[in-house]
Amino acid sequence: MGLIAPTYLEVVSESTKTVDYRAKRVEYNVLNIPEYWIVDPLTNKVTVFTLIEELYEPVEFFGTDRIQSQIFPKLELTVEQVLSAED
Repeated sequence: MGLIAPTYLEVVSESTKTVDYRAKRVEYNVLNIPEYWIVDPLTNKVTVFTLIEELYEPVEFFGTDRIQSQIFPKLELTVEQVLSAED
């Protein structure tokens, strides 16, 4: 059985958006987390941050975009599905 690299997910709220978009990037880099997601219901998007040569490269997804993950390449999930999960 192979190991699954840790992936983290942050859900943005008005009170945490600065921490989620700035401070978490530094924290996860120190921990060498290969990928993390920010789910932002305030702007209706999901951003996937992938660690490439010690820096995170963000890719933003909106609406019916299929979220692309290097950690979960077979994932079939859209932004709309993620944002409507609490309904």
